[in-house]
Amino acid sequence: MASTQTASSESAVRHLDTGTDRMLARVENGVGWMTFNQPNKRNAVSFDMWTAIATVMDDFSISDDVRVVVMSGAGGKAFVSGADISEFEEKRNTAKQIEVYEANSKAAHEGLTNLEKPLIAMIRGFCIGGGLAIALEADLRISADDGQFGVPAAKLGLGYGYGGIKVLMNLVGPSMAKEIFFTGRRFSASEAYDMGLINRVVPVDQLESSVTDLAQMISGNAPLTVKAAKAAVNEGVKDPADRDLDAVEAMVKACFDSEDYKEGRQAFMEKRKPVFQGR
Repeated sequence: MASTQTASSESAVRHLDTGTDRMLARVENGVGWMTFNQPNKRNAVSFDMWTAIATVMDDFSISDDVRVVVMSGAGGKAFVSGADISEFEEKRNTAKQIEVYEANSKAAHEGLTNLEKPLIAMIRGFCIGGGLAIALEADLRISADDGQFGVPAAKLGLGYGYGGIKVLMNLVGPSMAKEIFFTGRRFSASEAYDMGLINRVVPVDQLESSVTDLAQMISGNAPLTVKAAKAAVNEGVKDPADRDLDAVEAMVKACFDSEDYKEGRQAFMEKRKPVFQGR
């Protein structure tokens, strides 16, 4: 992927060429920022945006200048409101088109799910249907107090697969998952917080600074330790037969064998902030 760098008063900012102006991406101070940028449609995800998600995640995944990823929606009215249905006639009109579209959206979801670095969803306004599904692929969800959450499948006659329901149920429990799907209604940010759907609620004018502070805090920690912790939690919510605990154990061993472990001990003894390199 092509990228450009611009000077900043504190550090360089790397802007990514996502292939579409509907998706913005940059790297700054160890944080990769990806913004859904179709505010006139409440950031509904178009075909080119699905393609861009996978491309951006590929870059963020392998880039040493990215330790944490934040995704957000432009315009202040929505995080993501679902797929851009208006283009279905053009992009999903034949069996071949449907196959290509589904492959692109699958690659996007896999890019989000398989990211080994921490992924934060910064949410304002509508986080509905497919938008909530994208937010659920994040490790942490921070919402402004104007956040609205819901899955209106029952109002549309749509079927919802086991995988998506299981992810939601892991967070909110069986009873609340049923209420979300049975009613199809919208839930406020405070309701979403109470059920465990989101990590915290902050005032609208504090959302970006709160998420930035959180991302910077995580970015300053030992990347191998954070990676191992994420892997352990992700394996823990799988069915027992599907867990790869040997992989988690290998990551834990890598932490103790790393230069960062030596740096952490040395910094503690010297009463200074450690400088971790991720190796």
